[in-house]
Amino acid sequence: MQNARDEILGRLKAAPKTQIPVRPFVPPADEIALDREGLVNRFIEMFRAETGVVYRAKDGDQVLETLTEIAKREGLKSVMVSTDAVVAALNLPQWGKNTGVGVMTPRDFKGRDDFKDVVFDAVEAGITGVDFAVAESGTLGLRHDRDQARLISLAPILHIAIVPVERIFPVYEPVIDCLFKKDETPSQFVFITGPSMTGDIQGQLFKGMHGPRRVIAILVG
Repeated sequence: MQNARDEILGRLKAAPKTQIPVRPFVPPADEIALDREGLVNRFIEMFRAETGVVYRAKDGDQVLETLTEIAKREGLKSVMVSTDAVVAALNLPQWGKNTGVGVMTPRDFKGRDDFKDVVFDAVEAGITGVDFAVAESGTLGLRHDRDQARLISLAPILHIAIVPVERIFPVYEPVIDCLFKKDETPSQFVFITGPSMTGDIQGQLFKGMHGPRRVIAILVG
């Protein structure tokens, strides 16, 4: 084993050094030149292309009205919600009392196992805010921490995301810059582009196989 290791390392050291090829020029993405409403429209276009559903709301009151419409149409009786700043501002527990929808948060559970059992099996939708959205691909970006439990957006069959329009970025690069320029890099960050999707060995794609079968975005602002 040692001889084989030495032989491999010797070959690597003896291999001729080659220059890294120059990266080809890539023109800037069209989204970079868009104004705010242009970014919103592009996000909607791309989000819908991934079979997502989009609503618009001018403020928190309209968000609650939209959630009420969705809950009635979907027959929602129980939802799990995050406690991030976007969602906390809506006071969804009170909304649930007004509409007859059971609203739970991860803080309602003493242990992680109890929370996991409920979020996988007993709730019909997860409601979260988002930290970022990307117009070029219709993608949602969620930073996960104690206020934004990862399973809320991944386990229920329906994910409802509240998206402040000022958090829509044209492309991915500014999002990555924001994430890693912070003093505390998140332990987990998820990009969500449409419902969950997988493919078989023939390359056939199927949506909604593992995780949410549908994703709804409510754009606010």
